[in-house]
Amino acid sequence: MDLFAEKKILTVSQLTALVRDVIEENFEHVWVEGEVSNLSLPSSGHIYFTLKDAGATLRCIMFKTSAKALKFRLNDGMKVILRGRMTVYDQRGDYQLISEYIEPQGFGALQLAFQQLKEKLAKEGLFAEERKKPLPLLPATVGIVTSPTGAAIHDILNVIGRRYSGLRILIAPVRVQGEGAAVEIAAAIADLNRIPEIDVIIVARGGGSLEDLWAFNEEVVIRAIAASRLPVISAIGHEVDITIADLVADLRAPTPSAAAELVVNSKAQLMSDCASLERRLAQAMSRKVFENGSRLEILKLSLKDPESIIERFMMIVDDLQIRSESALCTRIASGLQRAEAAGRSLMYNSPQAFVSRMNEHLAKFETLAFSHLQSRFAAAKASLALSSGRLGSLSPLSVLSRGYSLVTEFPSGYALKSVSKLVVGDDIKIQFSDGTARCNVRSKTPGLPNNLDS
Repeated sequence: MDLFAEKKILTVSQLTALVRDVIEENFEHVWVEGEVSNLSLPSSGHIYFTLKDAGATLRCIMFKTSAKALKFRLNDGMKVILRGRMTVYDQRGDYQLISEYIEPQGFGALQLAFQQLKEKLAKEGLFAEERKKPLPLLPATVGIVTSPTGAAIHDILNVIGRRYSGLRILIAPVRVQGEGAAVEIAAAIADLNRIPEIDVIIVARGGGSLEDLWAFNEEVVIRAIAASRLPVISAIGHEVDITIADLVADLRAPTPSAAAELVVNSKAQLMSDCASLERRLAQAMSRKVFENGSRLEILKLSLKDPESIIERFMMIVDDLQIRSESALCTRIASGLQRAEAAGRSLMYNSPQAFVSRMNEHLAKFETLAFSHLQSRFAAAKASLALSSGRLGSLSPLSVLSRGYSLVTEFPSGYALKSVSKLVVGDDIKIQFSDGTARCNVRSKTPGLPNNLDS
């Protein structure tokens, strides 16, 4: 008996396909809650993550088409509730959940997306008061971004027509909710900024739910308002409705009608203000004319007879003339005295006087020098005579004149002081007081002679 004939053998792919069919048929629509982990956001636009709880994990994927509709940013550790369908990934044999819808657990998806985008833009400073632009006082042209069929545009037109019918209005019609509305609103804001005549922009729509107003929470709209060169007034929903567009706009109006009132002053109010300013100007001018008239009367009363004024000034001129003549004479006398003193000083310090004084000093110095030289010459002459006498007494010639002689070796001239230095046959030279003699030594006798005269 063939054992394999009773068995149906499946390949791995066949078995996996059967399991996938069973899972997909029985788990076509399931809701699952858990914590997100291992989040991966590749460039393909798909989202891969693991959903886990305390006892198990589940691989999940959200394809690009569903991920584009996700309003908030998915993060690791976020607790979510998701809807999807189960399947099997053949290549790994893993079962996984294909997610079609995800919402934060305990917090609406739109509320979370709103909070995340608000925090992001606040960090960039887009809500700062210092970047908000002031509204023009009297705009000539107003651009309005809104639905052409909604109640908001009718409210705005009614208020503007009542307050100032001459204002020029340019409407940029857009969808204010639904898919693609945010892109249309952002494009309309950019288009109005390219029209030079427009002075201010109103972005408006009527009330609605958070979902209805969501286009005004989209980042593309917020960026367009922030980049606007024109001031932007947001008038979205009712007073209790707050969108991110309200936070970034230069001014928020609680309703579209209030936006029209903010941007356009009432014609009657303007005329009343002008009339009030005219009355105040007339009163100020009348008061100024009266004050100047009173001052003129006071000046007229204080004005004196011109002849007496001239006489008084003539007296002042005479007094000044006398004082100036006296001062001039004093200055001249003082100048003469200074000139005479300068002349004397000049004469004393003139080159001729200086040379004369120097000649006198030179004559005195010459006399003193001559007297000093004579004294020095006499003293030197006496000193010389004394030194000459002493030198004569010490001179060898003086000794020779007394009968002594000087013996030197010939021809070296070396002085011979002892007979022991003589050698028989040497030539010697004898110096007398009156001349010299050359001799030859024939003999020598050591010792002193008994009779020096022999």
